[in-house]
Amino acid sequence: MKIHLTSVFVDDQEEALRFYTDLLGFVKKHDVPLGGTDRWLTVVSPEDPDGTELLLEPSGHPAVQPFRTALVRDGIPAASFAVDDVPAEFDRLRALGVHFTQEPRAMGPVTTAVLDDTCGNLIQIVHSK
Repeated sequence: MKIHLTSVFVDDQEEALRFYTDLLGFVKKHDVPLGGTDRWLTVVSPEDPDGTELLLEPSGHPAVQPFRTALVRDGIPAASFAVDDVPAEFDRLRALGVHFTQEPRAMGPVTTAVLDDTCGNLIQIVHSK
C-alpha cells in the first residue's frame, strides 16, 4: 500500500495552482471541471510525475474554515514536503516573496521551516539527514 493522493483545502484554486506551481515548483497533473467553479485539480513533483498527487481541494465545506483556522492558530502545518536543503529552499522561496512563519530550525537529524501558502494553510518543508 502507498499514498496515492493527499489534499490541502484552498480558498481559490487558481491562486493555489499559481502558488504551488510558480513558487513551489510542482507541476499540474489533472484539471477536471466538476461543475460550477470547482475542479479536480492536482499537482505533482516534477521529480516524480507518477508519484503522490496533491489535490488542491476547494474549501467550501462549512467544517473547513474552523479546522484550518485552528491549525494555523496553533502553528500546525497542513502538509509537509521534503526538500534537499531547507536553508537553501527557505532562501529561494523568501526571495520570491513567500512568507515563513518558522525559519529553518534544526532538530537533531531533521531540519524544518514553515511557510504560509497564501491559500489558508501552513506548509512545512523538511529535510532528514
